[in-house]
Amino acid sequence: TSKIDQAAAKSAELKEQIQEVQKELAALTAEQAKMDKIRSETHAEYTTASVDLQEGLTGVRKAVSVLRDYYGTTGAALLQAESSDIMQQPAPPQKHAKATEAGDSIVQLLQVVESDFAKNLAEEE
Repeated sequence: TSKIDQAAAKSAELKEQIQEVQKELAALTAEQAKMDKIRSETHAEYTTASVDLQEGLTGVRKAVSVLRDYYGTTGAALLQAESSDIMQQPAPPQKHAKATEAGDSIVQLLQVVESDFAKNLAEEE
């Protein structure tokens, strides 16, 4: 009977250990579910932020490119060759003067914005 009592005691002890391990497993499962939910939310935020930052970066780069093209070049005017035809061409109109200082300031500001977008995108990734 002592072997039976020892086996019964050992069985009861093992059952208690099983219950404790099952409780720990349930707690780990709940914690994992919570972490999965947080990860899912974080990923959704990242996806939204990443798309917004990429679109913003693309737009700023395009704006910088357009402004550089406008302010960075002298702009070739169409010139007509002088001819000794019967009619004289009227005097050319005054050309529009580009505000290069303002354009340079805008380009520099957009370059800072571009840098910020790129930095934020890198941080998100």
